[in-house]
Amino acid sequence: FVGHGDFREIYDTNIVGTLNLLQALEGLPKPPSAVLLASSANVYGNAVVDPITEEVPPAPANDYAVSKLAMEHAARLRAGRLPIVTVRPFNYTGVGQAPHFLLPKIVDHFRRGDRRIELGNLDVARDFSDVRDVVVIYRRLIERAPPGTLVNVCSGAAWTLSEVLALMGEIAGYRIDVTVNPAFVRANEVRRLAGDTNRLQRLTGPMERTPLPATLRWMYEA
Repeated sequence: FVGHGDFREIYDTNIVGTLNLLQALEGLPKPPSAVLLASSANVYGNAVVDPITEEVPPAPANDYAVSKLAMEHAARLRAGRLPIVTVRPFNYTGVGQAPHFLLPKIVDHFRRGDRRIELGNLDVARDFSDVRDVVVIYRRLIERAPPGTLVNVCSGAAWTLSEVLALMGEIAGYRIDVTVNPAFVRANEVRRLAGDTNRLQRLTGPMERTPLPATLRWMYEA
């Protein structure tokens, strides 16, 4: 993930690890009908376009994003041998996500009844999807998207941390005191990420999406 401390592990996992898997797929006696490769919306960096379409030039702002973009290029070299569909997922969350990720951390504090929380920048905005929706989207893309497709997996809406805290306050019935911890403020923070859903909708067809308040309540009550 973006905040992982060891850049060598980031590059080894996202580039070398992916190439190992693709090589293994190439060696199967029966080739796969589709390969869905998960990159990341972080490759767009601090894009000035809002919402971000697939045509926006990548401008990665951290090692995680650089590794994901390099992975895309490395996989593209194998496009003639494998039917690869590449997705750039924006943030998604749900029950079971580790608490070092942002939304589970916030939900866990409210679930425990904590009155204080330490966070980084409160004005960063992210496009959050429910993990259950993402599973359905991935399944449809595997079944329907032609090889060579690149598509954003997103909701089309961005929420700031302040807005998320307000939603959780309504769900839990109290407001939490927030302290901005400088240690949690990233030097190359991407300020806003919101994706364009037009291509995604064309490929997957209509589907009902779970609104963020419902996802947060699901996580809070689990």
